[in-house]
This record gives sequence, structure tokens and C-alpha cells, in this order.
Amino acid sequence: MNLETAVAELARGVAELIPESGLHALLKTAAKENRSLVVKAGFDPTAPDLHLGHTVLLNKMRQFQERGHDVVFLIGDFTGRIGDPTGKNVTRKPLTEEQVQANARTYAEQIYKVLDRDKTRIEFNSKWLGSMSASDTIKLAAQFTVARMLERDDFDKRYKAGQPIAIHEFLYPLMQGQDSVALKADIELGGTDQKFNLLVGRHLQGQAGQAQQVVITMPILEGLDGVQKMSKSLGNYIGINEPPDEMFGKLMSISDDLMWRYYELLSFESLDEVERRRAAVNDGSLHPKQAKMDLSEEITARFHGPDAGVQARQAFDRRFAQGELPEDIDEIEIAVDSEGMGLAHLLRAMGLVSSTSEAMRMLKQGAVKLDQERVTDPKQVFLPGRSVLLQVGKRRIARGHLV
Repeated sequence: MNLETAVAELARGVAELIPESGLHALLKTAAKENRSLVVKAGFDPTAPDLHLGHTVLLNKMRQFQERGHDVVFLIGDFTGRIGDPTGKNVTRKPLTEEQVQANARTYAEQIYKVLDRDKTRIEFNSKWLGSMSASDTIKLAAQFTVARMLERDDFDKRYKAGQPIAIHEFLYPLMQGQDSVALKADIELGGTDQKFNLLVGRHLQGQAGQAQQVVITMPILEGLDGVQKMSKSLGNYIGINEPPDEMFGKLMSISDDLMWRYYELLSFESLDEVERRRAAVNDGSLHPKQAKMDLSEEITARFHGPDAGVQARQAFDRRFAQGELPEDIDEIEIAVDSEGMGLAHLLRAMGLVSSTSEAMRMLKQGAVKLDQERVTDPKQVFLPGRSVLLQVGKRRIARGHLV
């Protein structure tokens, strides 16, 4: 692959390159010197599960990996105990060391669904940050001013609103920047919300007399709603460990417009192939649903294997295109007192919704079926001794036995 093609592929889906010509220059130098670049991306283990939003960075790391570069998956086990203040309007509650270590272990297990196990270097930033003395921390803090720190949007807003900012929160971007110094990173990847932190790394490398890393920011992937970022707390996420049928079904639920965003950021197909698909959809020779099924199968296969991708596609087609019910409907026993249980509470008890408020919202939208018929009376009460087949949307379905 020539240099221009490599730059185009590696710049695919990128939100910003800093400096703009930096990637081209680095790749040219690396080729000339016959050396690999150190490509770093940091992940604070604040939750045990990774979702497709996280894989936007992992996919980019894989692209560098396939071109022979030294990819470092950095687990922020030390910075995770500080808590990244990015995008927060209040001070984050620090995680315990036990929580951080438990989450870090699950991260290490999950990343190999995208990255090559034999070509991935995992580092923990406690290796160098944990041994820093008070004197070292003061020297690090002296390399950045309060005025520069307050240029950061979330700090600026909190300061102007009179909301407290703890001193340790100022240390977070400095510690993340020190990671780049310790690893001698040539490139650091991060979401667009991490831009300030990544630039701190460039600054500290310059202070340390190192070549400054190229910063690559990636877009924040929208969730299933197509509006807010993918987040477990918002319920609009697709976990990479979700069962194949659930993953496939969730991907099929995204809008036709959002599909192309997912193709750009999540698919391993070449840019040329994606553009061919888009053109075929636009000229009517390819139905959007077919393109979406291809994407859903590709992503499901990546995390569960090729056979699982094919089977999930076939199951989806049988279930929705042909109107069949799935063969493996969950059977759930629900304890109900003599006064019975309302429909919203029953949906929650069966795990088909996360809350009664979500249940009411889905009922209002007409998205709930009882025994394969759309619910017209959301105030129904169910007494012990009854069995019901409940379905929410197209994917969530279970049979409840009330006892």
C-alpha cells in the first residue's frame, strides 16, 4: 500500500488530526527509518463492559496494528482512581482499587475481539504513576498553569457557575499526559471529548524534550437513538458481549441514515466498498434493509464468529420477515400476590424493560404486544395462575408464568 492510500485509510472516520499534516509526516518518517510507530489509546476501567462506542477507537488501533505499528492498549488503573472529569458538571466519585482491578481484567479479556492478541501491548499506568513521589507530582503540576487548565470547557463552565472543582481533578489531564511521556507515544487516539487531555500529552512531551505526539480524535458514536452518545446509562448501547441475536436485532433497529455512520466507524469494509453500497442504495439497486443486514452480520460475526453472524441473520429473517416467533423464548416465573400485578410492573419484572417509566413509554408508543396482539389497555392487571407472552419492540420477548 502506498503512502497516500495508507494515510487515507488511517484517516477514515477521524474527527481531527493535530497537527493536520502530522500523520502523513510520521508515516513517511517511519517508512524511511523502517520502524514502527508507538500508537497509544487509554481506557479508564470505570465500568466492566465495553460497547460498540468503545470499539471506534479499537478499530482504529487495529488499522495501525495491521500496518505493523506498536499498538498500546493503556489501562488507566491509576487515573481511574482519580476519575476523569471530562464532560462532568460535578466532581466524580473515585473508584476503589478493587473496582478498578476487576474492571481492568474484563477489559483485557474483551479487547481481543477486535485487536490481535499477539500484536497488542497492554500497559497499566500505575506502573509509572504509582511510583511518583510528592516531589514528582509537584514538578509535573508546575508544567501547566491554572489559566490553561481553565481553558478546558467543562472546568470553565463549572468555575463560572460557582461549582466546586477539586484540585485532584486538575491532576487528571496531567497524569494522562504523563502516560504519553512514559510510553514515548508517537500517536495518541481518543474521542473528541478527550481533545484537551491529548493536547496536554503533547505539551508535556515537549517539556520533556521528546517529539510531540500526533493527536487523532475520533467521533463519539451515537447510540441506537441516533441522538445521544452510546452509553450504558442511557440504555442506547450495544455491548460487545451481548448474545448474537440481541446484537443483530439492535443493529437492525438503527435508522437508515445512522447506518452509514456505523459503516464508516465500525465496518472493516474498505472506503471504496462502502461508497459502492451507498451508491447502490441511492440508485435503488440495493435495498437499505439489505445493506443494514450485511452490516449487522459483519459486526455480529466479529464478536461471536462467522457462524453466529449467519445464524443471527437467519433467525432475524424468520422472526421478523416471516413473522415466526423465536424458538428459544425465555420462560420466566413471576411471583404475584392475590391483588395481581399491573402490566408496567410485569414488564419490568420479566426484564423486558429497565423501569416502569420505560414500560409506560413503550405502552404509550404502542410498542408492547400481549399474546402477539398489540396492547390496547395499558391498565390491565394480571392475577396468579395466568401465563402471558409479552413482547416489547421487535427484539425483546418472553413468556411469563404468574404464580
